Amino acid sequence: MRYRRVLALCVGICAAVSIGCSHSGRSGDALVVGIEAAPTDLDPRFATDAVSTRIDELVFRSLTRVDERHQHLPDVAADWRLEGPLVVRFDLRRDVTFSDGTPLTAADVRATYESILDPQIASPKRETLAFLESVEAPDEHTVRFRLKAPFAAFLEATTIGILPRSLVRSAERVVIGAGPYRVAAVDRDHEVRLAARADHRGIAAIRFRVVPDDTVRALELDNGTLDLVENAVEPDNVQWLETHSRVCVRRTAGTSFQYLGLNASDPLLAQREVRRAIALAIDRDSLIRDLLGAAARPATGVLSPEHWAYEADVPTYPYDPAAAKRALDAAGHPDPDGDGPRVRFRLSYKTSTLDSRRRIGEALQAMLAAVGIGLDVRSFEWATFYGDVRRGNFQLYSLAWIGVNDPDFYFSLLHSTMTPPAGNNRGHYADREIDRLTTLGRETLDPLRRQQIYAEIQRRTAAELPFIPLWWTDNVVVQSQRLCGFVPYPDGSLVSLTTAWLDEGGRATAHAASPCGCAGAS
Repeated sequence: MRYRRVLALCVGICAAVSIGCSHSGRSGDALVVGIEAAPTDLDPRFATDAVSTRIDELVFRSLTRVDERHQHLPDVAADWRLEGPLVVRFDLRRDVTFSDGTPLTAADVRATYESILDPQIASPKRETLAFLESVEAPDEHTVRFRLKAPFAAFLEATTIGILPRSLVRSAERVVIGAGPYRVAAVDRDHEVRLAARADHRGIAAIRFRVVPDDTVRALELDNGTLDLVENAVEPDNVQWLETHSRVCVRRTAGTSFQYLGLNASDPLLAQREVRRAIALAIDRDSLIRDLLGAAARPATGVLSPEHWAYEADVPTYPYDPAAAKRALDAAGHPDPDGDGPRVRFRLSYKTSTLDSRRRIGEALQAMLAAVGIGLDVRSFEWATFYGDVRRGNFQLYSLAWIGVNDPDFYFSLLHSTMTPPAGNNRGHYADREIDRLTTLGRETLDPLRRQQIYAEIQRRTAAELPFIPLWWTDNVVVQSQRLCGFVPYPDGSLVSLTTAWLDEGGRATAHAASPCGCAGAS
C-alpha cells in the first residue's frame, strides 16, 4: 500500500504543476524503454548482466537463437550437423551483413570465438568455451567447431553475438553487429540509443533510458514518457497503473527461478531433515499472493514447465508447519519450550537493500519462527551482498537464476568441482550421484537419453534440497498503447521488438477496444 500512496501523491503533484515528471520526454518516433540500471558492457564477449544482454539481442546476431522452449533455432547458421562425435559443422547464411554493410562470413565467426578463447582478451565467457579445441573456417560459409571431448551442450555457446573480424583486437569495446539495430549513442549511466538499419522495417529507433527509482518508472509510464518496462515495476505500482492509468499491463508465464540458497558446509544446513523442515515451513502461496501481486508460480526446480527437459514428477513441499516441526525433532533439534519464545537454533539470512527483498526476508523470518527457527535478516548493498554469496559467506540467501537454456546448467550449479570461481556451486554442495549424473548429462548426445538423465537429476535435487525452490516469476510487461506486436518471451527477452511497430493512433484508443490499444497486440 505504501507504494500506491506515494505514486498517487506524485501524480497529484505532477498534475498540479502541469509539467512532466521526466527530465527527458519522447524524441520523434522512438520507442522509449525504461531500465533499472545502465548496461555494464555492450560488447557481447563481455556482457553478462540482463540489461546488456537484452540490448545485444537487438544489435548482434549469433549462430543460433533460442525460442520460447529453450530450443536452438538457426540464425546466422542456416544449418548444423555432427561430423563425428568431436566435430560440429555450421553452414552459414549468405545474406547476412554487419550494420556497416560488410558481409558476415566464417572468418568473422572464427575471429569472434578465438578472441574469447584468448586469455589476453579476458572475456568472462572464456570458461563457457572450455570444451572447444579449435574453430575452423575452411571457406566463407562453413565453420567447424572441434571439441576436446563429446559435449552435448555445445549449442549453448552458439548464442554469442558475432563481431567483425577487423575489430576483435580493437582496444575499444565492439558495438558493431549484424542485428536489425545499430548503437547510435551511449550516454553512460543515462541512456543507450539504437537506430534501425536502413533495410529494417519496424520501429525506427529505440531509447533505453535508465530510471533507477520504481515509482518514477511508474509515473513515466503513466504520463507517456516511457513506452515499455518489463519486470521492473513493483506489484503495488502495477496494480495502481492497472486501475488509474491507460497503459497496458500484461502478465505471462516466466522462467526466472527464485530460490533459497543454502550453505551445505554449515553443520545445521548439512542435515537433510533441516533443509526439508525449512522447505515445509515456507508458505509460497501467501508470499506470491501478498508480496508479488500473484505474479509468480510455485516452483519445483530450476527448469520451468515450458522447458523441453522439465520433469513434473518430483518431490514437493506444500506448506505444512506441523510436518516441519516433526522433521526438526527427527533431526535432533527439539523445541526447548514448546510454543514458547525460545528457538531450536538460529540462522542468518542475507539479502539486498531493495525494499521488496527485505519484505521477503521478513516474511520468511515469521514463517520459520512459527516452527522454532530463529532467522536473522541482514540486508546489504548489492555489491557486498553478491560478493558474500560468491565467496560462500552465508547460511541462507535468496536470488534468481535467469535465462537458463540447456540443462547442463546443473553441472555448474551442483557438481562438487564447480564451487566459485570455477562455477556456481555457491553452497559447496557435494553428492557423488549428482556428480555422476551431471557429468553423464553433458557427455550424452542422444536427446531422449539426455532428457531421462535430467529428469533423474531433477528428482534427486528435489529430494535432497541443495537449494529450496520458491517460484518462477511471471513476466510483467507494462507498455503504452502505441506499441503493437510486442510478444513477451518467458526469459524476458526483448527480441520481439524487432517485429513490433508503433501506432500513434493507438494512444487514443479506449481500453475496451483492445487489450493494448492496437490491432495485432495480444
